[in-house]
Amino acid sequence: MRRHIRAAFGAFSAVVLLCAASAASAASYTSYTSILTGQQSAPANNSPGIGAAIIDFNADSHVLHVGAAFSALQGLSTGANIQWSGSGDTLASLLAFPLGVSTGAYSHNFNTSLDTTWNPVFLSANGGNAAGAEAAFAAGLATGTAYLNINSTAYPTGEIRGALNLVPTAAVPEPASLAMLGLGAPAMLLLARRRRKG
Repeated sequence: MRRHIRAAFGAFSAVVLLCAASAASAASYTSYTSILTGQQSAPANNSPGIGAAIIDFNADSHVLHVGAAFSALQGLSTGANIQWSGSGDTLASLLAFPLGVSTGAYSHNFNTSLDTTWNPVFLSANGGNAAGAEAAFAAGLATGTAYLNINSTAYPTGEIRGALNLVPTAAVPEPASLAMLGLGAPAMLLLARRRRKG
């Protein structure tokens, strides 16, 4: 009996440590979300298209994750980009973005330490290297004016777009909260087991 309790406690301890470590690493990401519509495009349009996007950026590990889903475009998709006023296209391209469709989903991780990740014009305007482009990208996202734009055959300069809004850090659970959950769960399981036997 005691051996089973020790094994269960050891397993739960490992889970707690894993959760705390993954929460700590997730907390180092800065996240942005957006709802994309035709009314936010420039110029605004009456497209019934809609989309959602999430951007997770960690400059320390040089990882940029871009996730998006869209549907009901009037035209067929021809590409997408992330930019802000005056920046031009920032990334070389959203690799493997679904083209030629009116509904699609996208998820890709970029290594922002590579020069090839960045649009050559954006790279050149920001020191000519990935470090300069990455710093400019982080600063651009922080301005609150960055947006994700999806282009189509009906609207070549953008059928739907949406501002990238910073996700408050309070939305990310603290490692201590996960640790408390991890410590409380085994105690509750032990109490339930004792009540069943008793």
